[in-house]
Amino acid sequence: MQESGVIYTATDATKVTTPEPGMLRQVLAYNPHLMLVRHTFEKGWKGARHSHPHHQMVYVTRGHIRFEAEGNGWEMRAGDSIVVEGGVEHEAAALEASEVLDIFTPYRQEYA
Repeated sequence: MQESGVIYTATDATKVTTPEPGMLRQVLAYNPHLMLVRHTFEKGWKGARHSHPHHQMVYVTRGHIRFEAEGNGWEMRAGDSIVVEGGVEHEAAALEASEVLDIFTPYRQEYA
């Protein structure tokens, strides 16, 4: 991570990891206050219910996911977005091969 007023991150300059089966993660631009992450899911992937102190915005760029939080569920498709406050338990599942952009604030130190 570079400490300056502008941080440029080329897509091909960052590594892609597999934190769990069916999911790819690519950390894109970030600073201590904000982080952009690309997640790609195989059809059938289901994430564990979890929470974290970071506020999170999810934007679906491709595919179809189911997102659940606070007893509610949403079927999200390309162009849909949702904001989750820090500390709220949530989970997602890929109903088809999908890609989402996640924005976290502050940044996820464990992802960096």
